[in-house]
Amino acid sequence: MRTLAELDAAVVGCRACPRLVAWREEVAVTKRAAYADDDYWAKPVPGFGAEDARLAVVGLAPSAHGGNRTGRMFTGDPSGDFLFRVLHEVGLASQPTSTAIGDGLELRGTRLVSPVRCAPPENKPTPLERDTCRHWLADELRLLAPTLRAVVVLGAFGWQALLPVLADAGWPVPSPRPAFAHGADLALGDLRLFGCYHVSPRNVQTGKVTHAMVCDVFTAAASAAGLF
Repeated sequence: MRTLAELDAAVVGCRACPRLVAWREEVAVTKRAAYADDDYWAKPVPGFGAEDARLAVVGLAPSAHGGNRTGRMFTGDPSGDFLFRVLHEVGLASQPTSTAIGDGLELRGTRLVSPVRCAPPENKPTPLERDTCRHWLADELRLLAPTLRAVVVLGAFGWQALLPVLADAGWPVPSPRPAFAHGADLALGDLRLFGCYHVSPRNVQTGKVTHAMVCDVFTAAASAAGLF
């Protein structure tokens, strides 16, 4: 695939993981009461943002009633609400909310991607599902490579999924691979890699991660990417 548009179209048609296909389609039928009138996306969720992004944000997977409902990364759930407030405050998003495709939201020099493109039961993809989905992440980073200068990884799952992809693509990942930590800042040749706790409701409610902590990581990453 030569363009992100071609990649996105291919992602949406993927049915490689039977458990994930069954789950994403089941929740689109049973729905959550608050979204009973919504027409769920119920397909893999493609990346979202600038095609010439200098900064990528790597999450975990779409949520059952968030991205799996709206068809956009980090859109329609509390994690996304938190993330887009940060992106807007830092200057990377045109508005502080992301509610649906076509809501006018634009990202500045930034693209949201995910190691797993379908909503998994209990938000827990299996190692096999992660590995089966890996080539989509690899293809997306290959297409972004000419402009990409920094990556923020939200959580240990994304960190562990991303490092082998970067190594296979030729970025100089140390061996042994560095462990995930909030505030991690690694220089991998021309790419800077930043670790950030995931902005999940549990992490936010327990105080493990705060708005200020996430803003600090994204401010540093945006600066490293040359967006400031």
